Amino acid sequence: MGDFTGKFDSMTAPALDLSNAAEIIAAAQRLLDGAVDQLAARGGIDENQTLAYDIAHASSAIATARFNLDYAAKGSTESNLTAAFLAGAITDLAGRVIGRESTWGFAADWYAPFAAFVETYRDPKFLGSLADKPGPRHLDEAFQMVGDTFHRFAEQEVRPHAEHIHRTNGDIPESIISGLAEVGGFGLSVPEEYGGFADGSESDYLGMVVATEELTWGGLGIGGSLITRPEILTRALVSGGTEEQKEKWLPKLATAEVLAAVAVTEPDYGSDVAGLTTMATKTEGGWLINGTKTWCTFGARANVLMLLARTDPDRSKTHRGLSLFLVEKPVADGHGFLFTQDASSEGRQDSNGRLEGRPIDTLGYRGMHSYEINFDNWFVPDANLVGGEAGLGKGFYFQMAGFENGRIQTAARAVGLMQAAYEAAYEYAQNRVVFGEPIANYELTKVKLGTMAAIIQSTRQYSLAVARLMAKGEGTLEASMAKAYVCRAAEWVTREALQIHGGMGYAEEYAVSRYYVDARVLSIFEGADETLCLKVIARRLLDQRG
Repeated sequence: MGDFTGKFDSMTAPALDLSNAAEIIAAAQRLLDGAVDQLAARGGIDENQTLAYDIAHASSAIATARFNLDYAAKGSTESNLTAAFLAGAITDLAGRVIGRESTWGFAADWYAPFAAFVETYRDPKFLGSLADKPGPRHLDEAFQMVGDTFHRFAEQEVRPHAEHIHRTNGDIPESIISGLAEVGGFGLSVPEEYGGFADGSESDYLGMVVATEELTWGGLGIGGSLITRPEILTRALVSGGTEEQKEKWLPKLATAEVLAAVAVTEPDYGSDVAGLTTMATKTEGGWLINGTKTWCTFGARANVLMLLARTDPDRSKTHRGLSLFLVEKPVADGHGFLFTQDASSEGRQDSNGRLEGRPIDTLGYRGMHSYEINFDNWFVPDANLVGGEAGLGKGFYFQMAGFENGRIQTAARAVGLMQAAYEAAYEYAQNRVVFGEPIANYELTKVKLGTMAAIIQSTRQYSLAVARLMAKGEGTLEASMAKAYVCRAAEWVTREALQIHGGMGYAEEYAVSRYYVDARVLSIFEGADETLCLKVIARRLLDQRG
């Protein structure tokens, strides 16, 4: 990436003192710990949702900064990006607290210890100096190769189709699916013994994060999200499937012979899966499925749906009455589908089955298509109950294992989308002349780009660090924090990237308009932002404080 004309000197601010940065982070953490205690004293989350939400987001930003201290120690650019991010995180905290000090339990002078640091590293000249310095990623050789492989695929195979599919709401070309299978994209989480590449080490998680970012750089709907659903089913099967189910399905998932969709959400139940009403009723040789699922992404093209349904009619058992099924179906295009089952021809005495999918048109995130799917006596054989008879009532846990990596993978999608938006804005700023000068030379443009660079690299490094934690069986809270912070950040980055384009940013001629509308979905799926902050992050923070 080339330098801007008339760029600011990167040393307008003093070099980051790592021990001072650590003290700033520790001081912020002490305040946040006190705020969590205040939340408990005021009656908990439900009585103080705004406070709980703000604590969750502020804690996520400070956690991101903390995990970047190691990155900051690797060079001057790295330390400058970390300093800018940390100053921004403190500024964000201040924006949430000012006017609500008593609610947070903060003293009137709480900001004083941070003032000098923030003033130094929020200086426009300092931020502007980072505009053309996105920083090295510091991936080791193996993961750099993974990144290069999927970046090349995204550039050659995904990007040439992304804009057309977005504008026409078209289907993903089979060439992308087959090509991604050839480079191993669908086998990243499938164990080696079943034909995949997962060896049980941290590379399973890191490889997925790196690949997801690069594919999303090519396109969110037709790149970065394409490998998500097979991975969810893979992890669910590895967690709870019988050996026969693993041997049958995992090799096919690794090669894309079988593509999966997830059917969990219902019209009245999103994150609250314990209340699901879709029923699976036992019949001879299998189960009859009745009910409606919604936001089933890729539901038409998929060969199999990972369905969570209630097998125990006793609603008081909530999540303990749910089981997980593999629902096989024919392939359809993106314009809706209707399939039937002839029970008598299949040797069954049941009523005929019916499976109907209605597409849900969306602002962005196009290509995979989402559906509302109605199941009417749709028959599923006993062999497709995940875990067999021993899996009855354990579907909630199996699907949670499937979604284990979903939040950090979504964080990686956000990073990839931000990277694409930043690069587009950077290039446009150099070529767009306003009042006789490229807008790249104006301070405001540089500050925006420098802030983008700090956010993108810091959240990337946090995502990689969390992936390493998850490989050790840790990092559940941190993964939620990563998703919460970066998905909201992606909305700001893509908005400002569009704004740098001016009127052309609002035109479909430039991809940045697609990045902007695609970013909006990130804080909704894989755990809506509000639910994630209140039900997961704030609750875990309270538990940790005892």
